[in-house]
Formats: sequence, C-alpha cells, structure tokens
Amino acid sequence: MNKKFGFWSIVLLTINGIIGTGIFLSPAGVVKVAGTYTPLVYILAGLFAIILAITFASAAKYISKNGSGYAYSKAAFGNEVGYYVGITRFAAGSIAWGVMATAVVRTTLGIFGGPDAQTQGNITLGFLILMGILLAIVFSGSYITKIASNISTIGKITALLVAVFAGLAIFLKTGQNNFMSINQAVDTAGELIVKPMDASIFVGAILAAFYAYTGFESVASAASEMEEPEKNLPKAIPLAIGIVALIYVSVVSIAMIINPEGILNSTEPVILASAFLNPLIKNIIIYGAVISMFGINIAAAFSTPRIFEAMADEGQLPIFLSKKTKQGVPLFAFLVTASMAIAVPMAFQYNMRGIMIISSVSRFIQFLVVPMAVIMFYYDKNKEPKIETAQKMFFTDVVIPILAFVTSAFLLYKFSWADQFSMVNDNGETVVNTYAICAMIIGYVILPIGVYIPYKMGLYKEKKVVSSSNRSVS
Repeated sequence: MNKKFGFWSIVLLTINGIIGTGIFLSPAGVVKVAGTYTPLVYILAGLFAIILAITFASAAKYISKNGSGYAYSKAAFGNEVGYYVGITRFAAGSIAWGVMATAVVRTTLGIFGGPDAQTQGNITLGFLILMGILLAIVFSGSYITKIASNISTIGKITALLVAVFAGLAIFLKTGQNNFMSINQAVDTAGELIVKPMDASIFVGAILAAFYAYTGFESVASAASEMEEPEKNLPKAIPLAIGIVALIYVSVVSIAMIINPEGILNSTEPVILASAFLNPLIKNIIIYGAVISMFGINIAAAFSTPRIFEAMADEGQLPIFLSKKTKQGVPLFAFLVTASMAIAVPMAFQYNMRGIMIISSVSRFIQFLVVPMAVIMFYYDKNKEPKIETAQKMFFTDVVIPILAFVTSAFLLYKFSWADQFSMVNDNGETVVNTYAICAMIIGYVILPIGVYIPYKMGLYKEKKVVSSSNRSVS
C-alpha cells in the first residue's frame, strides 16, 4: 500500500497538478485579450514554464528531500531564507487548495443544480464532503493516492483529447474555419469583444496564460514518496510541461476554429463545452472538468502537507508535525493543512478573488530564489549538504536558471498589482480589496512571524533528517 511513485506516475502527478480548472472554465479570458494570437500566447507561456520547470528539475537532482522550494532554498542559503520560502509557500498552498475545492463544489452545483443551488449552505456542505473524500484518499497511503491521481489525470486528458479530435472531425466535415472571425465577435451591446492588440496587451495575455501552467513547482514537495527522485524528477517535470503545453494549444486552437463566439459568450459552468453543440461531446467535457478539478485537489492534498513535514524534520516547526501514520502520511501536518484549506474559504464566505493573490505572489518568491539556489549548487556554494554524485551541466544549472530568474523578475514587474488590490462592488464601483490586503498581511507577515519566534527561542525540538543519498557534504 506504500508503493512509491515511479517515473510515469510522477509525470502524471505533475500533469494532474497543472491541469485544473483554467483550461475548462476560463479559456475565454485569454481569448478575449489575445484574439487570434491566443495559440502563440499559450506557446510562449509554455516556454516560460518549461524554463522554470527545468530549473526546479535541476534543483531536484542536487536535493532529493521533501519540501521542493523550501528544501532547495534552505540548502543553498540557510535557515532564514528557507524558512520564509517554506512558510509562505505552505500558506499559499493551503489557501490554493481551499480555492480549488471551492471551485469543484461551485462547478458541480452549477452543473447539476443550476445557479440557484449555489447557496452558502449547499457550498459549505459540499465543501466538507469533498474534503472528507480527499482526506480518506490521502490517508489510505501513497499507493491509493497514486492510483486516484493517475485515474483523474487520465480522465482529464481523455476529455481534452475528445475535445480536440471531435473539433477536428467537425472542421474536416464542415470545412468551416471560424478562427479569424474571433476579431469580429461582439458582445450583447454590439461592442467588439477582442480589442486591438498592442505590446502591453500581448504581454498581459502571456502572463494570464502562464498561470495555467503553474503547479509543477509543488510536485517535488513529496520527493520522499518517489522512486529515485534525483533521477526521475529532472526528466519527469519538463516532459509533463511539454505534454500540457501541447494539450493547451491544441484545445484552444480547435475551439477557436469551430466556434469562437460560443466560448466568448458562454454562460455555462464549463465554458469549453460551449464550443460544441453535440450533447455527448459536451457531457464528456463537462464531466472531464469535474474530474480535472477533483484530481488537482488530490495533488494539492498530497503535496502541500509535505512542506510542513519537511520543516518539522529540519527542526523549524514542532516535531509532532513530522509524525507519520503506518501508510506514510504526515498525520498532523495534513490535519493542519486541511484545517486551513477549510477555514479560510469559509471565513471569506467563499469569495476567493481577494485572497488568491497569496497563491500567485508566493510562486514568484520561489521562482526568484530557486534559480539562484541551483547556481549555488553548481558552484558548490551551498550552506547545507547536497548530493555530490549529481551530474553538473552548465546549460541547465547556470544558463537556464539565469533565464528563469530574469523571466520571473519580468513577470513580477508586470504583475497586475492594481487589479489585485481593488475590486468592483455590487454597485459597479471600484473599491479597495480588503480581502487581498488581509490575505497578504496574514500570509506574509503574521503567520511567518508567529511561527518563527518560537523557533528562534529554541522551543522546537530539532530533528535533522537526512536521507542516505544526501549525506555527502560539499
């Protein structure tokens, strides 16, 4: 029951952690901005993601411990940097899990019950049921989690491939190519939906598409549950990103060819399904969307608690958080993570737009620190032990991380801060987004300080856990 993730299971887990709600629920968001440039936008965003993925994969060959960005940052720069990266990533991961769980419940209620079913009570009930199912799956051990993850990944890929091949069949049968008509699509008021393109709009579209690729950075958080992570992760993560990019570009392109206005003017819970008129195809895509969202919740439930476990193993959090069940599940770390994932959406009444900024910005922290960590590993400047037998490559360990750092800095500079800290109220007025401000303060100030002070006071029992593959000191 504790059989570890092999190479292809790691590939599927990575795909599962990336493909979630975006490609099913909101392809119109990028299409409205980029128009006919949408496929190119997804290709460029995928290239950005691959650069970052190779960087994380390079870090994984030097450090095979749990924690992903936390483990890499701590090994390269020491306790303080690692601590901050770890605790903010944990907060972001927990809240992101809550956001994804809320998305599953809302979409499911919208599909089977309509808009009237999305009441606070129904959402809360559905939310708790979903979290209970996820807890049961993960507590069954790595083997059951792996099976559930693999099945959900195959299910979502199948649904997307059905969309691609069905759309291709429709195009070949009708001979109609509506791809260019996207620029003439109008809304209910008769206004053009896609505005004229300029450089800033194009960059904004790439940024929007880039977020559809995030999730790969959390895969290595559970490295101890994988077979030979130092060998398999560097190969599995880039391969998974490439597969996802191919699927994204194919799905968006074929939908724009057969029915772009159906996507742009859709009012259905699963927007991608609006490109098709055939009920069977629509249902396959709709159920695939539900499977996809459920699968990404499994990935979050599996990976996120391992961050706290890794920090507890290193003596930076209370030691009880590293305690595992017979199935290898970090019991208390999981319960703390699940509690935050449940409590935060409920506290904010499931209005998640304001606090999603934590999930977004925390990725940039990792995307800036981890590339520099890889360079430190390459030049043997790390503060803590790394795998000495790791094969060094200047291109993947220096050149690519530099590109990753520059790309991340550019994305952070272009991040829409104004949009995140403002929102439109029920009266149509733009007001300060207090949800986002509270989320930033809690996630980046209160939580890190609150758990760091006891650590500096020596109240946490240190438990240095180093795998046999990591014992060689540089």
